[in-house]
Amino acid sequence: MRTVALPVAYMPLVDAAPLIIAQEMGFAQTEGIALDLIPAPSWSSVRDMLAFGRVDAAHMLSPVPVAMALGLGGVSTPVSAVMVTSVNGDVIGVGRALETRLRAQGYEFDFANPRAAARALARAADGPLVFGVPFPFSMHVELLQYWFDGTDLGGTEVTIRTVPPPLMAQALAEGDIDAFCVGEPWGSVAVDQGSGALLLPGNAIWSFAPEKVLAVRTDWAETEPHPLRRLMRAVWRAGQWLSRPDTHTTTAEILSRKAYLDVPPELIDRALHGRFIISGQAEHRDVARFVEFHEGAANFPWRSQAKWMACRLAFRHGLNAADSMARGAAAYRSDLFRAHMPIEVDLPGASEKVEGAILRETAVASQKGQLTLLADSFFDSCIFDPDASD
Repeated sequence: MRTVALPVAYMPLVDAAPLIIAQEMGFAQTEGIALDLIPAPSWSSVRDMLAFGRVDAAHMLSPVPVAMALGLGGVSTPVSAVMVTSVNGDVIGVGRALETRLRAQGYEFDFANPRAAARALARAADGPLVFGVPFPFSMHVELLQYWFDGTDLGGTEVTIRTVPPPLMAQALAEGDIDAFCVGEPWGSVAVDQGSGALLLPGNAIWSFAPEKVLAVRTDWAETEPHPLRRLMRAVWRAGQWLSRPDTHTTTAEILSRKAYLDVPPELIDRALHGRFIISGQAEHRDVARFVEFHEGAANFPWRSQAKWMACRLAFRHGLNAADSMARGAAAYRSDLFRAHMPIEVDLPGASEKVEGAILRETAVASQKGQLTLLADSFFDSCIFDPDASD
């Protein structure tokens, strides 16, 4: 089999692991491909590199293909999310000034209570709050907005500002932002540099939020099915490997290399194990399933999740909800996932589900009858029915 080189863009984050591990641990080689992994300085660069043909595939924020399908962001190239590469993995943090005010009112940084965190933060706010996020069309924004809307923060003036993930700690230290939502390891970097403290994990707001996807240009997916199949299978096998606890040390060492994240491996290890140091006071918090690369059909591109994102984007940008959900869902290619996955993958019987309705591990209808989905509840116990929403 002739090895095919595929240029792939990514951002230096822990959740880029499936692509990095696919190349470093030989899963790509087994499929007859070599991944030319190209780090990008920002998420807009990742999007543009893919849209304008600089790369064939990209590690991409889950809402970006949906936003592009809705005509948002100024880039109209059709892009397809062919699989989810990671679920969860974000942290919400605050700067030193907010941390000081939160502690003065007796708040104990309860990682499991988003309502209490919002109530304390609203009381601690000394004027408008500026939150840093990596990109306007991101799960970071969706989680924050959902949290604001359902808590005391809904009455607080909040501005959201874009900051590339590697610069988040610096922006916090320099006072450009008051708080942030970002993927690891950059929240932990802020803690270790003394510029802030962690307030909540993202999965406290939505327990199974699709964070990153493997995205390709839609025309490339249709004209190059064989390289796409090889790429998807290599990334899927890397995610399966990453789901094993005994691989975390090796993963942290690989990702920590200068060519990739260029941070100490112990920072990466915190995210992989879900064991966090949340402040300069050496406080610890454990977060079950902080980031998931495989279990619970984590890689399946649920069209209902695309509809959830499209519905929220439509509301904020004044678009027609029904039309937006239809176009957004079409960007999540469950059909290609079904066509290209290895035979051993147990595929769900449907491509949509009611989001937020699974409260505990639940067996569902699937091709092999062995698929269990993980809890996907929202913090406010609401559900999103893709067939009932308009």
